[in-house]
Amino acid sequence: MPVRAPASPRRILFASLIGTTIEFFDFYIYATAAVLVFPKLFFPASEPTAATLQSLATFALAFLARPLGSAVFGHYGDRIGRKATLVAALLTMGISTVLIGLLPTYGQVGVLAPALLALCRFGQGLGLGGEWGGAVRLATENAPPGKRAWYGMFPQLGAPLGFLCSTGVFLVLAHFLDEGQFMAWGWRVPFLASAALVLVGLWVRLRITETPAFQKTLEREERERLPMATVLLRHPGTLVVGTLALMATFVLFYLMTVFALSWGTAGLGYDREQFLLLQMVGVLCFAATIPLSAVYADRFGRRRAMIVATAGIILFGLLFKPLFEAGSAWQVLLFLCVGLGLMGLTYGPCGTILAEMFPTPVRYTGASLAFNLAGILGASPAPYIATKLAGEHGIGAVGAYMAGMAMLTLLALLLVPRRPVE
Repeated sequence: MPVRAPASPRRILFASLIGTTIEFFDFYIYATAAVLVFPKLFFPASEPTAATLQSLATFALAFLARPLGSAVFGHYGDRIGRKATLVAALLTMGISTVLIGLLPTYGQVGVLAPALLALCRFGQGLGLGGEWGGAVRLATENAPPGKRAWYGMFPQLGAPLGFLCSTGVFLVLAHFLDEGQFMAWGWRVPFLASAALVLVGLWVRLRITETPAFQKTLEREERERLPMATVLLRHPGTLVVGTLALMATFVLFYLMTVFALSWGTAGLGYDREQFLLLQMVGVLCFAATIPLSAVYADRFGRRRAMIVATAGIILFGLLFKPLFEAGSAWQVLLFLCVGLGLMGLTYGPCGTILAEMFPTPVRYTGASLAFNLAGILGASPAPYIATKLAGEHGIGAVGAYMAGMAMLTLLALLLVPRRPVE
């Protein structure tokens, strides 16, 4: 049987990028709809603030599903390989997203509507829980010496690209549809359109080969029978440190996107289209600082790069209130650019640093689990907590919450073992 030639570096990087771009596109269209659409169509029996909080609760549900996804897909990723598992994760996420676009609303089927919405959201989280770890492993395990952080940042670029695509779709719909059309059927378009993107992602991923690191694991017969058990029993300290090391990353991002959109439109009076445009400019800063952080991390080390970024997040937390409540669209733009720029600095190296913390036989499972546990503790409650804090204590309390989470991350990063710069 002929041996298939290894995929080119360009194809490998594109396969890792396109999958996370699609996954995050699916994830963000839900985040946007959870603020703008679902409170009215799926939770109409509640008063506005309560409906928004209930909608954000379904948003958080995916983060509870992500560790399960990392356990299931991580098991097969460490047992049968990265390629097949990445295909399965992409399908799980894609099917769940398309089904959301087909759901009946509360006005049509009553309480069954939010129940079905929650089920599909759980499926999104399950797929993303397996997607991210596999994409980062695919990139970093194919990286040449001295370029591991550079390769590892390509899956991370999927986050800003997915956000730009999702926000762009909602802006186009807002421009061409009136409010009635958008709420009647327009909001469904992004969810249904994701089917085409998933097909592209599948086509690319079916054309790649297994990573060299996993091939060596197969040859040496080093595969773990139960990778999850190995991570929990042999590497519990690494798992805890890896989880806490990403807390600030998740809190910052979801405060700058979901919470900022919700509070900016409901609390500060910006219209939806204007604030989405401001966020898109901020996300360009997010995309620009990811490769900058990768270059810095390859030169000075992943640990040092994340420590510097986390110190910046702490300072930004102290400036959260004066920047966000400035009363000027230009100053709010500065707020979004600084916050999302810091997000790129911390997000770029985080996949590589997690990959280096776990051995190859359990790397998919361990890194995915740490990443997704950080999502549960950091991202899933962040919009809800921030909304409660802002309503009861003001925006300054939200900044203090962010700074506190960043302090916890900084302490964890100090415990990450130093590695020589390649």
